[in-house]
Amino acid sequence: MTFYKEINFQESPAGKIPKDWNFQRLGNICEAVKGKKPSKLFDEGDENCLPYLTAEYMRTNSDMKWCKKDDPNIVWVSRNDLIMIWDGSYSGDVFIGFEGALASTMIKIEPKEKLDINFLYYFLSTKSDFLRETTSGTGVPHVSKSVFENLPVPFPPVEEQRAIAGVLGVVDSVIAKTDEVIAKTERLKRGLMQTLLTRGIGHREFKETEIGKIPKTWQVVRIKDVAEIRGNKRINDFEKIAFIPMELIPDSQIFAKYEIRTKEDVKSFTYCEAGDILLAKITPSLENGKQGIVPLDVPNGVALATTEVFPIRCKNIDRFFLFYVLKFSKFRDKIISSMIGTTGRQRATRDSVEKLEIPLPPLEEQQKIGEILSEVDKKLELEKNEKARLERIKRGLMDLLLTGKVRIKVDCDAVYSG
Repeated sequence: MTFYKEINFQESPAGKIPKDWNFQRLGNICEAVKGKKPSKLFDEGDENCLPYLTAEYMRTNSDMKWCKKDDPNIVWVSRNDLIMIWDGSYSGDVFIGFEGALASTMIKIEPKEKLDINFLYYFLSTKSDFLRETTSGTGVPHVSKSVFENLPVPFPPVEEQRAIAGVLGVVDSVIAKTDEVIAKTERLKRGLMQTLLTRGIGHREFKETEIGKIPKTWQVVRIKDVAEIRGNKRINDFEKIAFIPMELIPDSQIFAKYEIRTKEDVKSFTYCEAGDILLAKITPSLENGKQGIVPLDVPNGVALATTEVFPIRCKNIDRFFLFYVLKFSKFRDKIISSMIGTTGRQRATRDSVEKLEIPLPPLEEQQKIGEILSEVDKKLELEKNEKARLERIKRGLMDLLLTGKVRIKVDCDAVYSG
């Protein structure tokens, strides 16, 4: 397979494309077949059932429902079919590689003429935002049929379509493998947290306590016994200051990030210092795991953060150990269950954090537990950064290959013999 830069272009409704490419209106090359609701849905499936493909299931693999294979009131799709969310907030999103019954909010895209369905999948994935922005309907938004059918598609020869889809498919397969590593590492982390934060390292004797069974040498303390939630104070010594908004507080990493602002640009804030743990207190940030340590290299050792966090200064506890205790659902859920306020604006109380009972191993064991879990988090961060890098490569390749800026020299004999 050889790549080369195209120099001969033509203007078309699909934009600038190579002179030897055509363009087609989407409605001329494929047909949209709407899904249907089955006669009956089941919470559990067997060998006679297949998944009911809803938008929720397609995007998050949740809200799984099943229907019988012999149900006459359904539209079946195979793993080679291209499907799109037609109705709802995520209309325009496309998928391939699923098998099951198509929900009434989805469509199956059936080719009317010879084309590579994977090429069309990659092209339409670049148009999801456009289709979503042009939805119609006063209630539930849905893809506009006229916009969908009139969408101009750059149309290379089928052999080149296959080659383009093949290159992008290779990148997708590498991304999928990276996803598998991330998922495996996250499972490892959950298991380690469960073990290390309740059974510790190498213990044989345990005792029953108000927070459950813990090693005999551990104590049970309240957070206020080993740490404090900082009070607020103004900063007068600096013209510029590090500021940490909620969007820079991570949900799956250790350290928060910051931006530099002038004091005048920060109207409301929470005072914090390098090494403090920032625990989100508002819904849904608290439930989503938003929590981060103020970077140790923050300028001047101080920062201002969103008012929707508790800045926690560790006194008689290792900061990384407390960080993971607050991440652990066994303890975090107790803070979440005590939230107060109106729906959508609920907040955890200072009292619920300060009085939270947690285990306290000897300091050396705290540090070892924190080191083990932080090493796993570092691996997770590396893998997620690698996935982000691969996705940037994929976006760049899509821009070049789907527009013909870079071409693939195709050996037609090799294509057909394969």
